[in-house]
Amino acid sequence: MNLEQLRGFAEIAQTGHFTRAAERLHLAQPSLSRQISSLEHELGVELFHRARGNVTLTAAGERLLPIARRMLSDAEAARGEMAELAGLRRGRVRLGATPTVCTSLVAEVLAEFRVRYPGIDVEILERGSRSLIAALMEGSLDLALIVTSVSSGAARAVLEHEPILSERLVVVSSAAAPDPFGREGSGSPAGSAPRPIELRELAEVPQVLFAENYDLRVAVDTAFAAEGLVPTVAVGGVEMDSALSFAERGIGVAVVPAMVAVDRPQLRAAPLAGDAMIRTISAARRSDMAPTHASAALQALVRETADRLTEPGSAMAKLVERA
Repeated sequence: MNLEQLRGFAEIAQTGHFTRAAERLHLAQPSLSRQISSLEHELGVELFHRARGNVTLTAAGERLLPIARRMLSDAEAARGEMAELAGLRRGRVRLGATPTVCTSLVAEVLAEFRVRYPGIDVEILERGSRSLIAALMEGSLDLALIVTSVSSGAARAVLEHEPILSERLVVVSSAAAPDPFGREGSGSPAGSAPRPIELRELAEVPQVLFAENYDLRVAVDTAFAAEGLVPTVAVGGVEMDSALSFAERGIGVAVVPAMVAVDRPQLRAAPLAGDAMIRTISAARRSDMAPTHASAALQALVRETADRLTEPGSAMAKLVERA
């Protein structure tokens, strides 16, 4: 058994197709087929059900896949450690983050990281917190920025969390349209933050809702259910960029993290009232694996950037200071 065989096996399992896997690995398809046949012969089991145009894992293949991924991850970690003997001049770090964090915090972090460590390659996986936790546990990520509250018991036993920031959720609407909450002329003094929006007010205004598997959608749905409220829906199932665009066009209001609403002049933003409308973003990694120098440097920069974005007087702090 060798790493090339395991890499080929994992790629076929992911793509469900020998030809596409060979293309992604830059191999000839017959060469990949021979690798898998050799691996199956050595293990004494069939790893794939082969049908015309369709390849699926056998029971043995399903058992081998997480082991193969861990072995490949360990090999990559070993390469990274050897590369870092020369310092942070070259290497790679694999970062996972939720879509809302990618849109805001990660963009700020990567801009500075490229300046400080131009030889370090950063690979980004943009998923929900549950998917990122699964990726961490199987070893395919070095670091992930997740919503801490969605961690499972199994994950808490394996992962190490560092709270990076707490941010309030805000309601955004079109700055060009009348305020849907009727606050013109009776709200906050000029130049100050708008008053917080109560959930009961929010429920009566048409909303742009994220897909049901979004961490943010789950948090807001839970808050509505706890108050016995049913939201008014303008459109549902959208991604972050679409939600912001729809809100700018006046299609409905959207609930987003405060970081996402900063420096968007076409949007009016107001914080949601209540302590339940605050979420904590944490940096998570495997507690049983020592961080590489590159991932440790990235985590330190994430912490530094989060502190700067949330310090008193920052745009984000001003947005929610009256909440």
